[in-house]
Amino acid sequence: MFSKILIANRGEIACRVIDTCRRLGVGTVAVYSDADRGARHVAMADEAVHVGGPAPRDSYLRASAIIRAALDTGAEAIHPGYGFLSENPDFVDAVHAAGLVFIGPSAAAIRAMGLKDAAKVLMEKAGVPVVPGYHGEDQDPAHLAAQADRIGYPVLIKAVAGGGGKGMRLVDAPADFAAALASAQGEAQTAFGNPAVLVEKYVTAPRHIEVQVFGDGQRAVHLFERDCSLQRRHQKVIEEAPAPGMTPQMRAAMGAAAVRAAEAIGYSGAGTIEFIVDGSRGLRPDGFWFMEMNTRLQVEHPVTEAITGIDLVEWQLRVASGEPLPARQEDLSINGHAFEARLYAEDVPAGFLPATGTLAHLRFADGARVETGVRQGDTISPWYDPMIAKIVTHGPTRAIALRALEAALVDTEVAGTVTNLDFLIALTRHPGFRAGQVDTGLIGRDLDALIAQSEPPVETRALAALGVAGLHDPDVRGGITLWSPLRRTVTWEGGEAVIEVLGPGRARVTLDGAAHEVSHQGGRWWVDGAPRRSRIVTHPAGVSVFGGRSVTLLPLDPLDREAEAAGAALTLSPMPGLVKAVFVSAGQTVAAGDRLAILEAMKMEHTLTAARDGTVAEVLASAGDQVEAGAPLIRLEEDDA
Repeated sequence: MFSKILIANRGEIACRVIDTCRRLGVGTVAVYSDADRGARHVAMADEAVHVGGPAPRDSYLRASAIIRAALDTGAEAIHPGYGFLSENPDFVDAVHAAGLVFIGPSAAAIRAMGLKDAAKVLMEKAGVPVVPGYHGEDQDPAHLAAQADRIGYPVLIKAVAGGGGKGMRLVDAPADFAAALASAQGEAQTAFGNPAVLVEKYVTAPRHIEVQVFGDGQRAVHLFERDCSLQRRHQKVIEEAPAPGMTPQMRAAMGAAAVRAAEAIGYSGAGTIEFIVDGSRGLRPDGFWFMEMNTRLQVEHPVTEAITGIDLVEWQLRVASGEPLPARQEDLSINGHAFEARLYAEDVPAGFLPATGTLAHLRFADGARVETGVRQGDTISPWYDPMIAKIVTHGPTRAIALRALEAALVDTEVAGTVTNLDFLIALTRHPGFRAGQVDTGLIGRDLDALIAQSEPPVETRALAALGVAGLHDPDVRGGITLWSPLRRTVTWEGGEAVIEVLGPGRARVTLDGAAHEVSHQGGRWWVDGAPRRSRIVTHPAGVSVFGGRSVTLLPLDPLDREAEAAGAALTLSPMPGLVKAVFVSAGQTVAAGDRLAILEAMKMEHTLTAARDGTVAEVLASAGDQVEAGAPLIRLEEDDA
């Protein structure tokens, strides 16, 4: 076993690797950028080395600086985590050339699976079923369009060097193909430096089921499947293991195909074979096809660990240090069911736009496994993926594990940035998902209902009003009543309330013309005689009530109100990014919903649209401009209505 390794990554995966290293007595070296100087993974590691500026290309993608850090600190091996350099075969070669061990597969294996088109040809030769499609080198738009016609619509355009949903477009009709192709190629060029795409048949009731494999370069085993069908914009939201509805015959067929795929390239370490599955007639051994192989540890690996009892990071370290596979296929079995939900800083109603902000308050539920790279007070940076945490639950049955996930999400508390927490809770309560009726189109079909923003219950707002008034501590409120009854009006953005203190632990809160009796008894809050499972928390970003439907109230700020009024005529950049295209000019008439510009941020393209009908008064940004969050891009003429 190694005595010290360097982790060439950041965030929750770096922390995850450090956890296992601590248990095994392996020393750890972290690397960090300017933006991550005070990050959790830096604090957890035994040593830390600065490798550059905040942009990934200036730090976490600087292969030479990372290798130098490993050599200077006496590390024997480098763990790549996922993302960044984890699937870069040139980096693997450089690590080996420096006399270090790469904790992962060989450069040859990564190259074999690195391009989706070549990988599909290789898999066909290995006897692994592949989706009908075009994986050739001719990238002429007319040729690709002809191939799409041959395959039959709907088709999926996918970047050959892609991942994470980038460079991927679903096309339903021939008339939409050219625009979708151009968009996919542009995004692929930006994200991967390679605009090439493949075109394949889109399965109309698709499920995304992947198989965890592990090899030692000679032989491989599979650690069963994960269902990752719950996706939005081709990015995973909630994953589970095992897959609902899986039959022994289907599991055996998929597992065998995955092992053949791994052994065909002499795979060493943890990897995942991703399959697209036709769920229209149930799970059948003849209804799955190879999509791609991820030659690294997956984000969702904890659900496999939960049902198998295997620490995959430990296996990575053991095999990379020269041990054979720690188990045979017959030694592996499934125990219960597990879920993982990805908690992100993102604005769901605005189209899942990544968000930034300081985590003014952060608390996770007891009893769940939480993988996180942040702490309360940390800032979600615009430079990296805005994941806050992965929340993992396990139970003897799917229903019990899902109820545990719902409870864990309800008990999660985040303030200081918008998140997808309410969206995740809504997913756990979705009738189809609860019944195991999952496919990749579920979120898209029911998106409006899943992201519906309802007003928080008046009981929750009444409790929040106490927090705004600073009267949420029962002891303090009781002391005030020794002098005289307290009656005051409190205001916040969007509302106000009148509060009367009635006695120790009791108050009357009048909201929207109706009075509500609030009390604190037996360690919990009561509103109008009913118990509430709520916590009132004050923090630098305002006052929040957590538990069930949460709410955060902010104090009034006249300057913010003026900015909001002025912003009605402005299209503002929702985050730091690069303006890729501007579609309008001064004097042009636009309608609500028309495309105004495309902003590239966090390696994805975001279309900005007109909020109302109007005439463009001024274009304040051009293609190629780097802009900050809140920067004005397009100004419409004032609405005289």
